Amino acid sequence: MTLSQFSTSERRPRLTPAQRMLQIETIYYEPGAVERLRGREVLDRFPDAAKIEVASHRDIPGLYGNEGRVREWVHTKRGTLVLGVRKTMPVRVNGRSADFIAPGQASGCAMACAYCYVPRHKGFANPITLFVNIEDINAAIARHSVSQGFKWEPSQTDPELWVYDIGENSDCSVDALLSDNIKDQVTFFRTLPGAKATWATKFVNRELLDYDPQGKTRIRFSLMPESIARVVDVRTSSMAERIAAVNDFVEAGYEVHLNFSPVIVAENWLSLYSELFEQIAAALSPRAKAQLAAECIFLTHNEGLHNVNLGWHPKGEELLWRPDLQETKRSEMGGVNVRYRTGIKGRMVSEFTALMARKMPYCRMRYAF
Repeated sequence: MTLSQFSTSERRPRLTPAQRMLQIETIYYEPGAVERLRGREVLDRFPDAAKIEVASHRDIPGLYGNEGRVREWVHTKRGTLVLGVRKTMPVRVNGRSADFIAPGQASGCAMACAYCYVPRHKGFANPITLFVNIEDINAAIARHSVSQGFKWEPSQTDPELWVYDIGENSDCSVDALLSDNIKDQVTFFRTLPGAKATWATKFVNRELLDYDPQGKTRIRFSLMPESIARVVDVRTSSMAERIAAVNDFVEAGYEVHLNFSPVIVAENWLSLYSELFEQIAAALSPRAKAQLAAECIFLTHNEGLHNVNLGWHPKGEELLWRPDLQETKRSEMGGVNVRYRTGIKGRMVSEFTALMARKMPYCRMRYAF
């Protein structure tokens, strides 16, 4: 039999989702990272990767600020990892996705969603930076939680527990492919009185089903119409995979919510969301529906990110950069952001929430803007 008679699948071994997501070739690390057990564990996990010591995980010449790297956007995300020691432990008030934003155990992502805000701060490259001092991060969360005491009044975030978002600048489901940081945090919150963890995800990592969260971790699966996601949700799990995972994660002891974010206004966008809501309704079990809630965030884009995207994925900008629908608003940090115009956006938010209420009456909308 000649080589041409073999099918592609016979000639080439099928990669697991983890292997497709991460094929680490280069690891940059701070000196302090190798002094921590977690840092040494990660370095040992990738024995064939080139290891390069750097003074700071924030300042890596040739990686950050190098405009030429934008053409290697996806390759960098897949093959580069940065190890650092988290030095500051801020806990910020949120009030939307969570009560508080916890100090993250990572920043950056191996996925490449075209609308992600994290690359705005790094410049032309956005691989995962993993922090190896997870015990210090959990200790900071514990101190803050103790200072809060009990949650005496219910809120839209949760009626009883303080909710801490542990994945504001990364996707924890992907981070769990690299180390036990997330497993450690799920275990930590399981025994932390009066608090629970949460993160939003676009990646189905079924290894998390064995973490035994006992209701103290909330995962928010991010969903949008598949036709839009195929353009802007680069290197993520499909919508069908995400929706199908909801029941399994509920059965495994997670609280599972839905994160409709960002809502991107495209042609026939309401019809596309109507179809999505019907897919969700058909797939979810009664138990999953009974505990379900959702959040909705319409797109905010950024001029700097727009310019970066033009260098690697201009097709995505046809959906994201819409001067005919958007207006400029300067952020608190001085960046130039664009959002759907006042008035138009309010009407679209109302249309979205009304449609979801009709199609998914069992799902509480926690907030929408």
